[in-house]
Amino acid sequence: MSSARPTPVDRSEPTPAPASEALFERARAVTPGGVNSPVRAFNAVGGTPRFIRSARGAWLTDVDGTEYVDLVCSWGPMLLGHAHPEVTAAVADAVSRGTSYGTPTPPEVELAEEIVDRTPVERVRFVSSGTEATMSAIRLARGFTGRDLVVKFAGCYHGHVDALLASAGSGLATFAVPGTPGVPQSATDLTLVLPYNDRAAVEAAFAEHGDRIACLITEAAPGNMGVVPPEDGFNAFLAETCRRHGALFVSDEVMTGFRASRQGQWGLDGAVEGWVPDLMTFGKVMGGGFPAAAFGGRADVMHQLAPEGPVYQAGTLSGNPVATTAGLATLRLATDEVYAHLHTVGDTIKAAVAEALTAAGVPHRIQSTGTMFSVFFADGAVRDFADASRTDSSAYAAFFHAMLDRGVHLPPSAYEAWFLSAAHDERAVQTVLDALPDAARAAAAAREERP
Repeated sequence: MSSARPTPVDRSEPTPAPASEALFERARAVTPGGVNSPVRAFNAVGGTPRFIRSARGAWLTDVDGTEYVDLVCSWGPMLLGHAHPEVTAAVADAVSRGTSYGTPTPPEVELAEEIVDRTPVERVRFVSSGTEATMSAIRLARGFTGRDLVVKFAGCYHGHVDALLASAGSGLATFAVPGTPGVPQSATDLTLVLPYNDRAAVEAAFAEHGDRIACLITEAAPGNMGVVPPEDGFNAFLAETCRRHGALFVSDEVMTGFRASRQGQWGLDGAVEGWVPDLMTFGKVMGGGFPAAAFGGRADVMHQLAPEGPVYQAGTLSGNPVATTAGLATLRLATDEVYAHLHTVGDTIKAAVAEALTAAGVPHRIQSTGTMFSVFFADGAVRDFADASRTDSSAYAAFFHAMLDRGVHLPPSAYEAWFLSAAHDERAVQTVLDALPDAARAAAAAREERP
């Protein structure tokens, strides 16, 4: 990695990226949209996605040789930064012994012990993606309770499970409708979608359907409509409501787990408020940048999984030795000092973003939970999906490209969290701070240009 800071430029249009453009054309000829996950296509902000050749610490280097400060961090997993030497050394050692055996291995036991030690779960089962984790948790909840209905919240994303790719129906306690083509109505007929942070909606749903609800699943702190923290006591209220009605409370910490804090979102408010999930899902940080995820919970619930119980779940690469080694190394290196650093850097960047946008006259709201935060280009608090939907996406697109031109890679969507790592040092932070004033002015100009 070059030690020279990317030179700030002053242009209103995105910087050309010839090699990335050529690769994007090739990719679109063989892959739908040219990407393997939709947000990467830059459709929400326009322009051409940067194809990354390498990454180290807090920096990405694209195929044109341009460096960027990374505020995506692979959508959360890279808590320690890219290519952390101790993680890569542990992975190299694991790979040297083979990549997958199809049998139990020591690292999966050690990683499970680490997760059990940090969280309230008593048993853990590994899978390869967050989608698998939530899908399996819901199947287990249905098998354990003998019920079929699932409650979720609008704006909370739990992977591309058919039953959870659902939109709200016409009333607070009506059934959902499919949220995307390809999901049949029958797949969402057993899903209730409610407004987030709305206790009355939860009470209405359980009053009408309580004896049929297998589980309520929620992001412990939503990060997929931007960061929308639970209001004080909301998760405790959900846990208690589920307990009273015999349903399971499923806390999805695929994003927040070991990222919001050393113990995830549960460590921020669950340990204080006294709520304990029946089931939890994990991913991202616990895989250390490799495809790994998990679900876990109460021993009596997890006991229902095969081979101990009748609820079937399996996976060829689940708990493979390379991914679990990477996750174990990452969690062991994620000390209190790491989280303190993330808070310090996050506070610095949030304050600078607010100062720049305020100076440019751009309405905004910055919200955070633990070490995660989002910048909404909107007035007022954002407490649910309807509020998040008011964000000015055109202003964000202008802001995004101005930052990109100045060497800062933000999430290419106005509805995502910003992520930092332990590797974000003074040089990386200063690059972000230097880029903000011009980017804020670009956002202001985009607002003025609208009819």
